[in-house]
Amino acid sequence: MMVESLAGRFGVTLQTVRRDVRQLAEAGLLARFHGGVRMPSSTTENLAYRQRQHLLDEEKRRIARAVAGAVPNGCSLILNIGTTLEAVARELLRHDGLRVITNNLNVAAILSDNARCEVIVAGGVVRSRDRGIVGEATVDFIKQFKVDIGLIGISGIESDGTLRDFDYREVKVARAIVEHSREVWLAADHSKFNRPAMVELGRLDQIDSLFTDSMPPAPFPTLLAEAGVNLITCDQ
Repeated sequence: MMVESLAGRFGVTLQTVRRDVRQLAEAGLLARFHGGVRMPSSTTENLAYRQRQHLLDEEKRRIARAVAGAVPNGCSLILNIGTTLEAVARELLRHDGLRVITNNLNVAAILSDNARCEVIVAGGVVRSRDRGIVGEATVDFIKQFKVDIGLIGISGIESDGTLRDFDYREVKVARAIVEHSREVWLAADHSKFNRPAMVELGRLDQIDSLFTDSMPPAPFPTLLAEAGVNLITCDQ
């Protein structure tokens, strides 16, 4: 959250928020970035999958509805790993004529309930913690295709415009998806902005559309405009 938003929410001055934020940061309970604060997190390890399943659930549903509303019937897609992508899969259950390639067994299980949708599952190594499929075999499998829409999730978007994640094997698959999609859509809730992660996946100028639940903080609106990214905010 931005410092100004915290001051407005709690009805206190900016000086009070900055003082409290400084104390919380010194205690390791918050991490500061320019103009705002976020929950502290590691650059080397993501939150546990079960924790991410319940985190910002309503925001992810709003994003998923917006994404599904933009997906036409009868198109081809690749969906990768992430709880937001799983929410999108649930919203696609009423679509007709989709051909979906995925390296996410949870997405495959969800969309297999749609008899009007063909689901193709990538080969590779299955991660037990979240049922994501990764590895060189997965990359080679993805490279066979050229789809209408590549829909990816992300762990962090940094203020220099880099897209980042934690597992280099997952990142290599995501890069292949970006390269083999006619359009690339990114689905990311507001917690992903200014969140650090270790491995660079790409940059904002490789994305065609970004779906998020609220207007991103500065400097992201400017970065997105400069990169020519279509920003779709799914406010309540």
